[in-house]
Amino acid sequence: MSVTPIGPVSIDQLIEHFTPLPDAADLVVIGGGIAGVTCAWFAARAGKRVVLLEKGRIAGEQSSRNWGWIRTQGRDPAELPMAIEAQHLWRELAAETSEDIGLRPNGTAYLARNEADEARFAGWLPHAEAHGLDTRMLGASELGRMMPGARECDWRAALWTESDMCAEPWLAVPALARAAARNGVAIRENCAVRRLDREAGQVTGVVTEAGRIRCDRVVLAGGAWSSLFLRAHGIVIPQLSVRATVTRTTPLPDVFAGQAVDDHLAFRRRADGGYSLAASARHDFLIGPDALRHMSKFWPVVKKDILSTGLRPSSPRGYPDSWATRRNWSADEESPFERMRILNPHPNRRHSIDASRRFSAAFPGLGNVEVASAWAGMIDTMPDVVPVIDEVPDLPGLIVLTGLSGHGFGIGPGVGRVAADLAMGRDPRTDLNRFRISRFWDGSAIAPGPSL
Repeated sequence: MSVTPIGPVSIDQLIEHFTPLPDAADLVVIGGGIAGVTCAWFAARAGKRVVLLEKGRIAGEQSSRNWGWIRTQGRDPAELPMAIEAQHLWRELAAETSEDIGLRPNGTAYLARNEADEARFAGWLPHAEAHGLDTRMLGASELGRMMPGARECDWRAALWTESDMCAEPWLAVPALARAAARNGVAIRENCAVRRLDREAGQVTGVVTEAGRIRCDRVVLAGGAWSSLFLRAHGIVIPQLSVRATVTRTTPLPDVFAGQAVDDHLAFRRRADGGYSLAASARHDFLIGPDALRHMSKFWPVVKKDILSTGLRPSSPRGYPDSWATRRNWSADEESPFERMRILNPHPNRRHSIDASRRFSAAFPGLGNVEVASAWAGMIDTMPDVVPVIDEVPDLPGLIVLTGLSGHGFGIGPGVGRVAADLAMGRDPRTDLNRFRISRFWDGSAIAPGPSL
């Protein structure tokens, strides 16, 4: 009898996809997260021969470890067209999976404790209006009716987008991969790409631990590993990762059917009747050589919220930015991607306890909130908190899709479709200027945009 997963994909799960590698393909996608899976799917739909390679398990890292939110609210304005498209694509792709992935409209609430919060949230409304979203401000009375069990003194207002959705990440991404495989994508798990094959500066294929594949188009959707892979080919991007902890409660009464966040707590009702909780403003930064190298570029975003970051003296051995991780290797030797199949960081117990206590305090009728489990993931992020979606100018044939900065699950199908079009030489139908890779070295000012 099969058991429905209730948490992240792990290395202990059986390999589901073990397609024999072809000698050649039109496109190879590196990385089996939400962005890589949907990119591969859209390219296969267009009739391309597509191979998707994942060093561990489909959705083994952040794509099954996130909050499960599918939101347009609070996005950087440049991301909004892809976020809006992603919501339509989620419905379409979910229907094609023929599986219950927990996709449902539930709404997003950003909860204001004070006038400053309220003013900041209201400042995003013009972006919502410009894109035709149903976002609006809720006053205290309306918010009280929406969350009747909430402690009255906690929140005075909220930014609310009723059309936002959610899904269960550990169900959704594996289901999408199965559907992609049925639609012609050749998927191979437990198969790391060691290096690119190049000839005269052009991509000519990939070298995997199981052999070579000839191709002239590659999409790198490697999440927290992308920077390490690029550096081995002489391409440097300022990508770092932070550790974020998520807590799963036991089943609880329905105090709010949507997803909400304030300056301390994030919560979402799950399909199993419990809640996913997080200490919203707290994460851990694991210091390594890239952290020191790129800190000047990250300072604008760090100084805005410096108290929420817990510094750790080093990344664990084998992590992308560990002091001991090799930065270069040959195609015929074991790579760092084979030595660490899945990033599975230990959750921060203090953050888990803090989230459960705050949730219990916010909804006193629940009593003591019992924690069923907790996990953590490494969120790959860029200094301006928007991704890279671009072909590498110095390496034609390589499209980079990375640095989704905690937005990847919800926006995944949108950026996946865009990356597939780039890989096929099609018009991406999206202004990608803000997401160009050259912004980090062409003298452009690097600063977070007007997102929430």
